[in-house]
Order: sequence, then C-alpha cells, then structure tokens
Amino acid sequence: MSMYGRDPWGGPLEINTADSATDDDRSRNLQDLDRAALSSRPLDETQQSWLLGPSGEKKKKKYVDLGCIIVSRKIFVWTVGTLLVSAFLAGFITLIVKTVPRHRHARPPPDNYTLALRKSLMFFNAQRSGKLPKHNNVSWRGNSCLKDGNDPSTTFKDLAGGFYDAGDAIKFNFPASFAMTMLSWSVIEYSAKYEASGELSHVKEIIKWGSDYFLKTFNHSADSIDKLVAQVGVGSTAGGSTTPNDHYCWMRPEDIDYQRPVSECHSCSDLAAEMAAALAASSIVFKDNKAYSQKLVHGAKTLFRFSREQRGRYTAGGSTDAATFYNSTSYWDEFIWGGAWMYYATGNSSYLQLATTPGLAKHAGAFWGGPDYGVLSWDNKLAGAQVLLSRLRLFLSPGYPYEEILRTFHNQTSIIMCSYLPVFTTFNRTKGGLIQLNHGRPQPLQYVVNAAFLATLYSDYLDAADTPGWYCGPNFYSTDVLREFAKTQIDYILGKNPRKMSYVVGFGNHYPKHVHHRGASIPKNKIKYSCKGGWKWRDTSKANPNTIDGAMVAGPDKHDGFRDVRSNYNYTEPTLAGNAGLVAALVALSGEKSVGIDKNTIFSAVPPMFPTPPPPPAPWKP
Repeated sequence: MSMYGRDPWGGPLEINTADSATDDDRSRNLQDLDRAALSSRPLDETQQSWLLGPSGEKKKKKYVDLGCIIVSRKIFVWTVGTLLVSAFLAGFITLIVKTVPRHRHARPPPDNYTLALRKSLMFFNAQRSGKLPKHNNVSWRGNSCLKDGNDPSTTFKDLAGGFYDAGDAIKFNFPASFAMTMLSWSVIEYSAKYEASGELSHVKEIIKWGSDYFLKTFNHSADSIDKLVAQVGVGSTAGGSTTPNDHYCWMRPEDIDYQRPVSECHSCSDLAAEMAAALAASSIVFKDNKAYSQKLVHGAKTLFRFSREQRGRYTAGGSTDAATFYNSTSYWDEFIWGGAWMYYATGNSSYLQLATTPGLAKHAGAFWGGPDYGVLSWDNKLAGAQVLLSRLRLFLSPGYPYEEILRTFHNQTSIIMCSYLPVFTTFNRTKGGLIQLNHGRPQPLQYVVNAAFLATLYSDYLDAADTPGWYCGPNFYSTDVLREFAKTQIDYILGKNPRKMSYVVGFGNHYPKHVHHRGASIPKNKIKYSCKGGWKWRDTSKANPNTIDGAMVAGPDKHDGFRDVRSNYNYTEPTLAGNAGLVAALVALSGEKSVGIDKNTIFSAVPPMFPTPPPPPAPWKP
C-alpha cells in the first residue's frame, strides 16, 4: 500500500508504509536474532550485556556509570578512598600546625640609634610640669607647680603644664618652642621610623603636651594680641640675691613653695615667630585631628601676626632674666623659619612670599657668612630654614617669583653641608672627632646633634629626589658622606669617644651619674627639703639617687675632657633644646636607610604648584 501526499516541489510524495516501522518495532526485532550465533564469538561481559540483554544470573557489577563516563568500580573505590584519606591527613596536619607552638624567627635586635631614641624621649617625661598623666613612667616625678600663673602681675592665671627647661624648674618659652618645632619636624619627615620603633604615639604625646601649654600663654582664640608669656619662674642670683627662686634653691619641683613670677612681653618678634613655628609644625603632625589642628593653625596665625606688628627682640636691653640664659641675637631668622612653617601649615602663599623676601635673608645673614654660619640652634634658625625651603625647591619647584631666592637657599645649604665634612676646615674637631660647631665654647653637644639631623635629612632629601650627591666646589660628594658624618658624631655622643663615655644618661654602661638636675639628685623619700635644705644633695659627691633616662648632658670640652660633677652645669646639665635635636638625629639615623622621608605630608595644605611665568619684556621702542 502506498500513500500519496502533495510534494511542495510539484510532484506526488510517496510514503511506503512497509518501511515505516517504528523504532520500537526495530528494537523488538533484535530480540529475534540468533543468540547462539552471537554467543559463539568471544565477547566480554559488557558487550554481551549490550547485545544479549540481562542474563538470568545476577552478577556483581564491576563498573560504575557516572553518567558522562563509565569507570571500573575498583578504580572508583581507590580514587574516592584516596581523596578521603588525603583530606583527613591534610586536616590532621593543619590541626597539628595550629596547635603546636611555633618557633618564630626573632626580629633582629634594634640598632643603637633606635635604643637611644627610646631613652632620649623619656627625658621629656621627666621634664613635665603640672598634673602628670598616669602613664608618665618616671617613678620619681609627680605633680608640680600647679599654681603657676598665680601672680598678680599677669592676666594669664592658668599656666600649669609645659616643660621645665633643664636642671631647674624655669619654663622658658623660647627654647621650649624651638624644641617642639624640632620634634614636630622629625615626626613629619620620619613618622614611619617612629612607627617602626614603637615611639610614634609617645613623641606625639610630648608634642601635644608642649603645644597645649603654649596655647595657655597667649589669647589663642583672638585674631590679634598685644602680649604673651615669655617665661615662668626666675633664675637670676645677680648681686648675691638670696631671694628663693629656681636657681638659688635646690628643691624637687614637687616641693616648690616659693613665688614663681610670670614674665610677659609686648614686643617680642623672635619669641612669637618661634612659637608660631612650633604650633604650625604641630598642626601638620596632628592634621588627622582636624579640630585640634585648626586650633593650632589659628593660634599660629595670631602669633605670627603679632611678631610682625610688634617688632623687637624679647631679650632687648639685656636686663631680663631670659637675656642671661637664652639671649636672642636677632628676629630675622625667626621670620624666615616661622614664615616657612606657616606656609606649610596653611598653604597661604603670602607666608612664602615673606619667607623668600631677599631683604629678610640679608638681615638674617644668609649672604655674609660668619663664624656661626650654618650652626642651627635655639637662637639662630637660618640653617634650618634654608634646608626647609630647599625641600620646597627639590620636590615642588614653584618657579617664578620664588626660584631665585630658593636657588640661593639651596646653594647655601650645599655650602653648609660642605662645611660639616672633615676635608674642610670651617670647623675644628677634637682629637676624638667631635666637630666644634661652637668653636670650643662649653656645651657643644646641642649644636652637634642639630647638625647631624640636618645632614641626615638633607641626604634623604637628595635620595628622594634621585640625586646621588652634591658639589663642594669642583668636587662631587655622595649623600653617603653626609650620613657618615652624622653617624660619627652621634656615635661619639653614644660612647665612641676617648673616654668611652656615653653622654646620654641610661644608654650603655658608662654614662654621667652626677647630672646637674634637681629632681634627679634629690631622693623621693617623703621628706620635703627646703630651699637651702636641698643644697646637701647638690653638693654631695654621691651619684644621683634617680636616673634621668635619656638626658643628653652638655658634653665634653674641646680636649674631649669631661668632669662628671653636679656643680658644673657646662658638663652635666641637660636641656630641652639639646634633647630635641638628639631625638631628631636619632630617628633620622635609626632603622633602614631605605625607609627614607615622607615626601608628601608636609605639603598637605599646599595647593598644586603652577609656576607663574615671568613678566614679558618691555615693548621694543625704536
């Protein structure tokens, strides 16, 4: 039988019904094949199961059908078993590793500079005045001079806090503000090294302690002021005066019961500009604490405006107590130094314009040299200001109209660095190798540590600017030479000197035991010694009962000689300014050289630099 359908191409479509068997029919036909014929060929079990169908005898399957693949049951069992055993072993080993105590590779011990850094910061804890924090960690110190400001002659009634200057209990704002500026500068440049040494929070606490006190010494909420506090306490014993004061008496600060006068100034450009520098630098350290940082910036602006409007030296006349101990020779260097810090803290170009005014540099002595040229100290900040502004040229290159004076400062900085090198004879050296930056006068170490800091910092600036060195005349010197200079000087201070004496108390095995320091020399034995009752502790030949860790004493003489006697402050008295320079130099040299400086933090407030092109030439006239 055939059926016809319509072929879409025009002809009949024939469908043969005989060939239209379904697949089921074909499948059934397979059952009718000659099984005997098929089984006569040797077939494996799988082939037989395909062709012959299930056998009557139920046999155990030797294969496993995984859907996409059929594998031997034996291989499947071995594979799964191996995976399970491996997972168990891995878990067991992990458990053992996590529970058994590890023998970690110990970090290499900290270098001498890091160890000395930790010590030297403790000196500031020992110098704290006012109500001490619980974690001050100097067992023989306590709250002291809580009534500072209780003087009818001053309007500033709360002057508790701050730091005692040296071995006495006077609070001099001039050297103290320089010390805080130096500490802040070191943190801004080397915060990573402070972090690595575990001292970052400690040094920031010290800076804040100083900054908080400075804010008490003038009307910091005002935009303009007409006075500020220069000093608390007095030390003059001129004319054989026996009036109890901070030098005539030898007492623990905790036991002071005599009147502590407050000295104010109304025309003190140098002091106000230095305090402005301190608060400005501190504001960069605390930039992440926006409210506090802005408070510091506002105070710095007020102080700097005062310094410019009320011209004069804070020790003018020479009759003040400060003139005897911390006489200021000029305020022009503070204008440059303070102006640079104000620019970095605010980004306001008017401060940079002031700091780069050639007239200021001329008055500050930038162009004429002199025996103390290049010596950074609490009195003269010119060398520090030149390094600080060379940084701006190296990394931001502001161009016109600042380029000419910045290039001059940069060149002068190079000359200063040359003067530190042994191959030049600008400064003498002792036989033991200590550079005589103060030309053989007493108390040399405070100047040496500042130079070591500047040298290391400048070498790091050059490294960060991918500059391998600098020229001294026709000769080229590597940055490593500067670092080596700094190391030799700091190593001398830490004990590598003819006397094998460490001039940092508590560092090494041989250090001064008769430090000129009231608190360290009088035992904490619940006995209150009177003004003159403490003289026996001043005059005794016994070692101090209290160790003032980290205090860098005044230092040896020009022959490497040193007398460990309490009565001679030119050998054994430590100071805030000296220790601040020591801290800065130590952190700069500590740890790995590869860590280097923080190039950008100091520029946080500085707007992007788009150098102004120079003015066009005057039109040509025939």
